[in-house]
Amino acid sequence: MIRERVDTGHSQYDIVIGTGLLAQIGQFLQELNVKASSRHLIITDTNVQAAGHLSPVLASLQAAGYRAEVFVIPAGEASKRLELAEQAFEFAYEAGLDRHSVVLALGGGVVGDFAGFVAAAYMRGISFVQLPTTLLAHDSAVGGKVAVNLSGAKNIIGAFHQPLAVIYDIAALQTLPIGELRSGFAEAIKHGIILDAELFAWMTEQTPSILQNDPVAMGELLARSCRIKAGVVSADEQERGLRAILNFGHTLGHAVETLAGSGHFRHGEAVAIGMVAAAELSVNLGYCAPTAAAEVEAMVERAGLPTRIPAHINTEELIKSMQKDKKASGGTLTFVLLCRIGEVEIVKDVPPERVREVIASRRER
Repeated sequence: MIRERVDTGHSQYDIVIGTGLLAQIGQFLQELNVKASSRHLIITDTNVQAAGHLSPVLASLQAAGYRAEVFVIPAGEASKRLELAEQAFEFAYEAGLDRHSVVLALGGGVVGDFAGFVAAAYMRGISFVQLPTTLLAHDSAVGGKVAVNLSGAKNIIGAFHQPLAVIYDIAALQTLPIGELRSGFAEAIKHGIILDAELFAWMTEQTPSILQNDPVAMGELLARSCRIKAGVVSADEQERGLRAILNFGHTLGHAVETLAGSGHFRHGEAVAIGMVAAAELSVNLGYCAPTAAAEVEAMVERAGLPTRIPAHINTEELIKSMQKDKKASGGTLTFVLLCRIGEVEIVKDVPPERVREVIASRRER
């Protein structure tokens, strides 16, 4: 079992990584001093329920004397909406959740974002625990960003609400299809690009083992990647500065993900496209050498991720979407740009015409 600590100054919690942890959730809640006298809520999705991950959690809670209700959302990004959150609030209220209740987010990034948002808003904020079941969620589960979407923009309605703990059962990853593994791998690649050249080199060598879901390689990947995220979040909880580097690839990636249409790209796939484009933009603006951008593209291709923007997405719609990004200010474009593998820089007021050039260059051929 591996433990990594997040310490934001006013909030401290552990990331616990191991095998068979979902069957020990009741014991973890006891360690966290969660009251058995209150009712608790598990929020999960249809895919996680079908994969069989809910049953061991319920059994463990019952054995430890906890009572928990279950709210199941449809799998997919479309569930991150206010209307469904309102249903979850009503469900929690009718179930008798109080201020000592805990929400358990059992699932991937969508479930974690949604459940965390429900916990942040219900009774002005109750505790929650992240129980990630996907590789992609190793990024979203750490750091306390919780949100739902508007129809044309991701994660616009939300809060910073740190979990009590992140409990990561590696065994749950064995049920993931290869596309989900690749998508989650994209966020780990990002961590290497922005802060850890050694991790990037290790991932280059270990890509086959990671994509084969080798438990040893996966355990090391999660530990090293979560350690990077924990360090950044501890230094800058609410994204006043440093934490913004975690958005490498996300400015264009979010726009591509939204405008491509529901279900066209997994989140990590869109981020992969965004990372390759951001690296090319970095070269064009003089921030890095072409060899560094080539390393990024080669790594993304090695992971089996897309690198090009679909032809049907309008350039001006992409620009407009990026100008409304949470990192933007006054309608200008802000990008995290590559200096070298392991180092990036946050750059504001990037000229739109230079971004258009990269969009044209990165189109599907």
